[in-house]
Amino acid sequence: MPGKSTITVHADRETHPSRAVAPPIYQTAAFSAEDAHAFAAGAVEPRGKDFYTRFGNPNHAQVAAVVAELEGTEAALVTASGMAAITTAVLALVSAGDHVIGQKSTYGGTASVLLNLLPRLGVSTTLVDQRDTEAFAKALTPKTRLILVETPSNPLLQITDLRAVAELARAHGVLTLADNTFATPLNQRPADLGIDVVWHSATKYLNGHSDVSAGVVAGPTDILNRIWDTSLLTGATLGPIDSWLLLRGIRTLPLRVPRHNDNGLALAEALSNHPAVTRVNYPGLPTHPQHKLAIEQMNGFGGVLSVEFTGGYDMADAFLQALRYPRRSASLGGVESLAVHPASMWAGMLSEEQLTEAVPPGLVRLAAGTEDTDDLVADALDAADAARNRATTA
Repeated sequence: MPGKSTITVHADRETHPSRAVAPPIYQTAAFSAEDAHAFAAGAVEPRGKDFYTRFGNPNHAQVAAVVAELEGTEAALVTASGMAAITTAVLALVSAGDHVIGQKSTYGGTASVLLNLLPRLGVSTTLVDQRDTEAFAKALTPKTRLILVETPSNPLLQITDLRAVAELARAHGVLTLADNTFATPLNQRPADLGIDVVWHSATKYLNGHSDVSAGVVAGPTDILNRIWDTSLLTGATLGPIDSWLLLRGIRTLPLRVPRHNDNGLALAEALSNHPAVTRVNYPGLPTHPQHKLAIEQMNGFGGVLSVEFTGGYDMADAFLQALRYPRRSASLGGVESLAVHPASMWAGMLSEEQLTEAVPPGLVRLAAGTEDTDDLVADALDAADAARNRATTA
C-alpha cells in the first residue's frame, strides 16, 4: 500500500482522468447524456459524477476517492459542511422509534442533533460517559440502531475506546459512526478498529486553510449509498470550487499534521506548569488519564488542546485577549492558530443546563497552527501571565 503522502497526491488520478496536472474545476450544475440509456443510468447511479451536481460531480468524486483511501474505507461522500455530514448520515441510518447512543463530551452541534433534533423526529437518545465502555453496554436497548462516538472529544479531549465500542455494537447489530475531525486519518483510522462509518468536518484539518466549509462521510459502499440517497433529499451539496479547494488542501495534509502534533504537544507541556492553569486536556500528556489508550489507537495526538484557568470565565477571556498569534475564532485545523471560549461559542446550540454539563466556564480551546513552535509557546505563556496578573490586580 502506498504511503499517506502518495495517497493524497495520486488516489484520485483515475476517478475522472484528465491530461491536466491540476484537476479542472467542473463548475456546472448539470451534465448532458449521449442517449436515453445513459441518461437513465446516470439518474440512479449512487454517488455519480456526471449527471447532476446534487447527485455528484467530478470534483466531489476526486475528494471522495482520496478520503476513502486515507481512511481505509470502501467509499466516501462529500457534503456542504461537517454538520451536513453528520445530520445526513444520522437521518439516513435511523427512523422514528429507534434509539441512538452518543457521548456526553462531544461537539456542541453533535450534542444538539442528539438532544434537540432527533427527539423531535421520534428518535430517543442516551448520552454516556465515553471513558467508560460499560456505559455504552448499559445504554443499549432492543431499539438501539446507532452509536455516535468522537475521539478525541471536543473540547475536553477525552478518548473513546473505539475497538471496544465497535465490538460491542457489532455483537448487537448496531452501527457505529465516529467523528475523526480532531485526529484526522493521519493520526487515527477508526475503520481499522472496527468502526463502520467515519465523518469529518472537512472545514478543519482536511482543508487546512480556513477557506472552505465542507464535510465528508466515509465507510462501506452499501451504507454510503443509503446516506447518498438521503443527501439527495437534504440537498447538502458541496460546490465544485469548494470541492476543488478541499482537494488542494488534502494534498498537503501529511505535511501539516506532524507540525500540528508538535505544536499541540509543546503548548500542552508548557501551559500545564503555569500557575494560572488548573488543568490541560491533551491526550499526548502522560498526565492525561487515558494517555495509554490514546497511544494504543493513535499515531499522533493532534493540534488541539483545552486549558482550564483558575480564575474561571474572566481569566479565560483575559487569556484570549492577551494572545498575539492565535485569533479568537470558532474553527480549528488551519495553518493559523486559533483559540475560542467554548462556553460562549456553544451558548446558542445548547440549553443553559446542557452547556453547564458540557464545558467548564473557564475552559479555553487552543488549536495550534503551523507557526514556529517557540513563538506559539512564548505567546501562550505571556498571555497566561497577563491573565493571572489581571486577576491578581482586579
